[in-house]
Amino acid sequence: MFDSLQERLEGAFKNLKGEAKITELNIAATVKEIRRALVDADVNYKIAKEFTDSVKDKATGEKVINAISPSQLMVKIVSDELIHLMGDTASELNAKGSPAVILIAGLQGSGKTTFSGKLANYLKKRKGLSPMLVAADVYRPAAMEQLRVLGEQIDVDVHIELENKNPVSIAQNAIRESRSKNKNVIIIDTAGRLAIDEAMMTEVANIKAAVNPQEILFVVDSMTGQDAVNTAKAFNDRLDFSGVVLTKLDGDTRGGAALSIKYTVNKPIKFISSGEKLDTLDVFYPDRMAQRILGMGDITSLVEKAQEQFDEEQARKLEKKIRKNQFDFADFKQQLEQIKKMGNLKDLMAMIPGVGKAIKDIDISDDAFKGIEAIINSMTPFERANPDEIDGGRRKRIAKGSGKDIAEVNAFMKQFEQMREMMKMMNKMPMGGMMPRMGGRR
Repeated sequence: MFDSLQERLEGAFKNLKGEAKITELNIAATVKEIRRALVDADVNYKIAKEFTDSVKDKATGEKVINAISPSQLMVKIVSDELIHLMGDTASELNAKGSPAVILIAGLQGSGKTTFSGKLANYLKKRKGLSPMLVAADVYRPAAMEQLRVLGEQIDVDVHIELENKNPVSIAQNAIRESRSKNKNVIIIDTAGRLAIDEAMMTEVANIKAAVNPQEILFVVDSMTGQDAVNTAKAFNDRLDFSGVVLTKLDGDTRGGAALSIKYTVNKPIKFISSGEKLDTLDVFYPDRMAQRILGMGDITSLVEKAQEQFDEEQARKLEKKIRKNQFDFADFKQQLEQIKKMGNLKDLMAMIPGVGKAIKDIDISDDAFKGIEAIINSMTPFERANPDEIDGGRRKRIAKGSGKDIAEVNAFMKQFEQMREMMKMMNKMPMGGMMPRMGGRR
């Protein structure tokens, strides 16, 4: 995500390396390169120029203290301007009502239906609400079936009326049903089109008038760049939506939509989404996104993802086992499963400061743990609980059962022992045993 923009900005900051202070002369090349980087990222030229003019005004004549270099100061200035451009602070979702109504709008193919499922999952698991999904796309039968399947996966009710071709009455009926079932929020997935047309705009406007939603979220395919921004403006002029959702951020995203949309429609980006997994939905934080764009990682989001998956009581039990040097293969497998739930492995590693650039050209598959899991799954319960009892004969059987050769099994066993030795050493340190607690909920 934003790899090209990140590289171009890093190149721009290099113009200031070795300089003692920021001057109009040495800043000119840097600002020019930043503007080019933004335009190449599909940011509107007018927005890019206003952005760099503001950066130049703030940077020119700025005093550089001994502790930092001019290039570091420029990174700080650009970071502040990026945060401001994308909305300054995170925007809360209004999910209060009886029920609260959230209307989802956007073009066909933008990821509306998948996002609707992700939002229901988010509201249920992270906010403790009782959502209902509403299939109001009467033109694409596959959308209704897709929503039904998503609802089953997350155990959320889905209101579907296969014979009703009036999306307004479907939405109104859903509100009545939600009250009878004590649902406190409903998410209405509306129809999209391949392009903006009057019939679509009128239909979604009629739904809005009929149900008076607390939130209208416009879903944008972030890979479409400036086209997405122009579409958002057309929708906002008609619907006056309350927030934007950027989807497909795991694709070839240049960054134009994320950087331009708040400026263009003056509405906050509320969520970002990547992939098809239903737990890959995050609140949009402008400061964290700026850090990612500038290659600084996003350790705050990484810790939050860990806290969502790691149970505090489980962490305490694990800590005790590590202290007693009893960490076994069953524990190891459990940790792998929790890491996998956190999301795409490469995206997670990129959140660690300094790691994103190092792994940019490395293909890290989400199936990276499959070989390890196959080896552990081929062990008996006794072997998983007693790693030291796995002799040569047992290793041969494990290799055969997992479809691996004996060298791979031996290498994994050696790595596991090295990890246990490292844990033992950590326990002898003053801060020993603290690591598992970091994942626990507070």
